[in-house]
Amino acid sequence: MKMKRKKPTVLYGLIVLTICFIWGNSLMPASVSGAISGKAAELLSHIISLPVSPEGNASDGVLRKLAHGTEFCILGIELAALLHQAWKQHWERLILCGVGTALLDETIQLFVAGRSGMIKDVWIDLGGYTVGAAICLLLCTRLHGTHPRV
Repeated sequence: MKMKRKKPTVLYGLIVLTICFIWGNSLMPASVSGAISGKAAELLSHIISLPVSPEGNASDGVLRKLAHGTEFCILGIELAALLHQAWKQHWERLILCGVGTALLDETIQLFVAGRSGMIKDVWIDLGGYTVGAAICLLLCTRLHGTHPRV
């Protein structure tokens, strides 16, 4: 019994931390966010080949979009893991959490120096979120034999 109660508590904690991470990144001014992206691009360029900008620097634009998608993929996995057993009753919550988090993420950026909310980024976020949720639901179906029904 205790194990079943512990799992949702841990997932709730991870979900809150993930959302705080996502929104925390959006609260950073463009100069700070750009510096972090630049360092990450520099580090990754030693590991994998990244597109190069006309200035000869590793492009962090691609990296930023991948980061957006990855953050939301993780959130999709976490929320789908939390709701997979009650999928039929709570599928709206799963969708609403993804859409709401993505919209608020871009809205936050409207009020931060040097940043702008972009509808393109909302779609990237939702794409990552959907991929994460789908992966989790498929794995849960395979591993636990639970079949999500809509």
